[in-house]
Amino acid sequence: MEFEHFIHPFDEPMIALSNAPHRGGLTEANGFFFMQVPKNYSGNYREDCLAFERENGLSNFVGFMTAASVRKVLATATSGSVRAYITAGVTNPAIAGEEPPWRPGTINIALIIKEGLTVGAMANAIMTATEAKTYTLMKLGYNATGTTSDGIGVFAFEGETEWAGTATELGINIGKTVRKALEESLRKWKGTKERRSLTSFP
Repeated sequence: MEFEHFIHPFDEPMIALSNAPHRGGLTEANGFFFMQVPKNYSGNYREDCLAFERENGLSNFVGFMTAASVRKVLATATSGSVRAYITAGVTNPAIAGEEPPWRPGTINIALIIKEGLTVGAMANAIMTATEAKTYTLMKLGYNATGTTSDGIGVFAFEGETEWAGTATELGINIGKTVRKALEESLRKWKGTKERRSLTSFP
């Protein structure tokens, strides 16, 4: 099976704050990628992400992984200075604090914010995006706060903006982009599931 990935280079380096499997944490990044892996993937993610970066001639990229078809489920949305890139697969919906099912599935959220933020504001942006993600899941009928392997990354410039909560213009734009892109990605993902189901029976 041939996988299709998504690679997004930046015009100039940005500050990154993420839980990504490749170069996660607080770092400087030249871009990010969504790397598609097989279902029930159990490889060495550190080695595989590094190999992916090298094979594609990338340097200092933040890397996310998903078993969903990146080409089919990738969705984007823009509001104000914020652009969201999301891939969603919800075969393993989970609620924080409860024992989850252990099946492959991931929601990856990458937010590019064309503003100068403090690290605290970037952490605030992650909180706002997570709230928007959970609201969208509940709104669409998923009894879940996320999946067991969600990834999120915020990319911004170093600056003075200190807040990105739901009462700020930045936070409102984050919420709008996440909700719109996630809803579209989930619709695409559900469509791929339904098409596979139809082709499984005469």
